[in-house]
Amino acid sequence: MADLLPPEVITDILSRLPVHSLIRFRCTCKSWRSLIDSTHFILLHLRTSLSSHSHSTLVLRRDSELYQVNLGTLDRAIELNHPLMCYSNSIKVLGSCNGLLCLCNVAEDIALWNPNIRKHRLLPYLPAERRERDTTLFAARVYGFGYDSFSEDYKLVRISYFVDLHSRTFYSHVKLYSLRVDSWKSLPNMPYGLCCARTMGVFVGGALHWVVTRKLEPDQPDLIVAFDLRLESFSEVPLPETGNVNGNFEMDVSLLGGCLCMVEHRGSTRIDVWVMEEYGSVDSWCKLFSLTEHHNLRSLKSVKPLAYSGDGDRVLMEHDHKKLCWYSLKDKVVSEAKIPGMPHLIEATVYVGTLVPPTLLIKSDGGAKQKHGDDKGRRRRDDFLSQGFKLTL
Repeated sequence: MADLLPPEVITDILSRLPVHSLIRFRCTCKSWRSLIDSTHFILLHLRTSLSSHSHSTLVLRRDSELYQVNLGTLDRAIELNHPLMCYSNSIKVLGSCNGLLCLCNVAEDIALWNPNIRKHRLLPYLPAERRERDTTLFAARVYGFGYDSFSEDYKLVRISYFVDLHSRTFYSHVKLYSLRVDSWKSLPNMPYGLCCARTMGVFVGGALHWVVTRKLEPDQPDLIVAFDLRLESFSEVPLPETGNVNGNFEMDVSLLGGCLCMVEHRGSTRIDVWVMEEYGSVDSWCKLFSLTEHHNLRSLKSVKPLAYSGDGDRVLMEHDHKKLCWYSLKDKVVSEAKIPGMPHLIEATVYVGTLVPPTLLIKSDGGAKQKHGDDKGRRRRDDFLSQGFKLTL
């Protein structure tokens, strides 16, 4: 049958398939293997998956364990064998971009990992910064992972946040990792204080986003700050007119349907969920829905919108890091999303299934080429550590 179809038709059909099917089809014939392994096809499959919002997967974290769930079916949770040693502690998902997950363990080992093709890359170790004065206290450390389309480079930002207890001031150390040069560099201090140390940078519109404040004062409003991966600089994101006169409310940020999402906490009785439909336009902010005590959620401490349902009529949410819930945009009701094998006390991340490797792809007319930037010793180190992760301490 393949001989009866033009090559471009075969390519188009294959580009719409999930990764697990493509991995099986690599064994069909040499021509299909060469096609699927090519840089052109990997990027085509990525663009198709992102534009159609297909092949999305939910990753659930519990302590040191990771599970994946098909976002389209939510049928069952399958445990993943991730590449980091856990030292009997938990790991963190620092971000997701183009099918790559960025993971970190308690020893600050960081890996870029594509669980679909089972390939990973360990990043150079970056020691923790020390406090500058005796009166300062280490407060938080957050990360953000994303893709700079201008330089075609994956970048990871680390912000270490310190508070001076005597003067009630703060300062930070900002580091940036570039996959293209495989190294870290220092950036100027971020002139804001972090408000939510648990939320990692949300990647939207070529920038990473966190909730911050200008001063360590109770009456200071929360802000959303964006770090532009191309310009490597911070700027404030315009907020919607929420109707809150004094502007004093807690907020959080997330990614929903490819758009920046703001969760506004109005005390313990109400949560408003906003979406910026056109990134960068203050007029495009739209209140998507509100949650109140009447929705039988027991508490409104933490709500994280994750994804829309296939028909777009419902929103999947993570509630209090314990369970998943659906919110019906039509009926305005909340129902629990029960998944067989799903762990309790979870943290959820959405990523798209792709063939993108944790290395830079070199665009060419030939077959698949990848810029590793590593020598044989580095590859042997990664292989050794991967095998070491199977040991029981």
